[in-house]
Amino acid sequence: MLKPLTVLVTAGMMLSACGGWRDSRVNPSNWFGPSNPAPVAASADADANPLIPSGGGKGLFARPDAVDNTIPITRVTELKVEPTTTGAIVYAVGIANRQGAFDAELRRVISEENAKAGILAYTFRVDYPEDATPQGAENTRTVRAAASLTRKDLAGIKVIRVEGQQGALESRRR
Repeated sequence: MLKPLTVLVTAGMMLSACGGWRDSRVNPSNWFGPSNPAPVAASADADANPLIPSGGGKGLFARPDAVDNTIPITRVTELKVEPTTTGAIVYAVGIANRQGAFDAELRRVISEENAKAGILAYTFRVDYPEDATPQGAENTRTVRAAASLTRKDLAGIKVIRVEGQQGALESRRR
């Protein structure tokens, strides 16, 4: 067993060192040449994303578009802007109209007037259950939300404003 293995290893080493094998058409590494740049024909759909189907219809397992059921919170009671090493965090506390409010979110309001005046405006939005819920005490209707801002977001901002249904709170830069 040792002799045939030694002969096989020796023959393999000799063949691999042979220049004839390297340039042979039998060698699989020679089947294709080097790569060269080639021109690409421009298509009419140059801006189209190839991962998104072009058909307007939805697929078999496609979900319907989500419906936004959120509404502005009844009253904003507290607003804090706390600086961080990367920017700031905007904390807002509000009182919902009834118990059970969920998915609290500070949704940014984008308008040209706010951008010109240096105002960063948010609407405090919440979602309510479909079933009727009691109004309850004010502390059971208290909802909190926060938004993170980078230094880039804060560039040129003088006022941060959070709006609800019955008013808004502002925090001015010192």
